Amino acid sequence: MKQTAPTGRRWGRFARHYAEMVIAMFAGMFVLGLLLSAAGLGFSHDRQPELAYLLMAFDMSVGMAAWMRYRGHGWAPTLEMCAAMFVPVVPLFPLLWLGLIDGGALMAIAHVAMFPLMLAAMLRRRDEYAGCAG
Repeated sequence: MKQTAPTGRRWGRFARHYAEMVIAMFAGMFVLGLLLSAAGLGFSHDRQPELAYLLMAFDMSVGMAAWMRYRGHGWAPTLEMCAAMFVPVVPLFPLLWLGLIDGGALMAIAHVAMFPLMLAAMLRRRDEYAGCAG
């Protein structure tokens, strides 16, 4: 019979993994963003908000994917977490194009939406995330 960790410990692991994902996301955004900016490959949030956001989502995804693969996660959960970086713009880009929001609002709303989307992806596979011994 398989032993499972007590519920409190499992949710603690889950919460720790969520925090790790947020840290990895920001690390990717910071490190890759600095490198790309130094290379002159950045985009203006004011003039090119779509490209700026997509590049930032890519940077965040690289950080999360690297950490998840290091922690032993498969490609499916890794790509689900990365999708949480891109999904928010599906409804937001049309609002931007219609002039209902600007680039700053796009960035703010999308960044706020990422966190519950990451949580939803993790809850979908809660046994995997709560059971990671890491």
